[in-house]
Amino acid sequence: MIITEPKWKSYVVETIGPIFTAKLCKEIIDLSSTLKKEQGKINRKEVRDYDKNRRHSTISWIAFNKMQPMYDDLIYLIQKINRNHFGFSNIQITEEAQVSEYSKGQFYHWHTDNPIDMDREPPVRKLSMTLLLNDPSEFEGGNLEIAGKKMSHMKQGHAAIFASFLQHRVTPVTKGVRKALVVWFSGEPFK
Repeated sequence: MIITEPKWKSYVVETIGPIFTAKLCKEIIDLSSTLKKEQGKINRKEVRDYDKNRRHSTISWIAFNKMQPMYDDLIYLIQKINRNHFGFSNIQITEEAQVSEYSKGQFYHWHTDNPIDMDREPPVRKLSMTLLLNDPSEFEGGNLEIAGKKMSHMKQGHAAIFASFLQHRVTPVTKGVRKALVVWFSGEPFK
């Protein structure tokens, strides 16, 4: 007998329509402009520091108490998406959301969102979500690629949800600024 994954199971889901309105995207951008900015770090066991050869971006963190309704909407949405596409157990938000900004020349090289050595787990990051906050006409380049596939339908408010263990990257921005909301959904270790 050959056992395979169910046909319904996915490891990458790209939303067809927006999951956040343009108004909510603007609220998040406006809030992020008031938050402390820092350079994006690399979080590997051997390197937990700035490495502009692998990641060059500016980030800020949205505290749970700043946008609790957004977090509530996201957990409801991800529970539904997880049931329909991934089938992972015990998915929840355990980390603050990150606003990532990529200006001209900035990028994030191929990486995964969960450390393989699991030195800081559990909970284990199981799903990652990147939601485009600004209109794609405001920048060029900055493509999100997951497992070698370009997410080609990303518009303002649209998202890509994917298994956190998949390699992904953001290609260099060649013009303007790309702004995205990044959220991780975690749970018990994989069995």
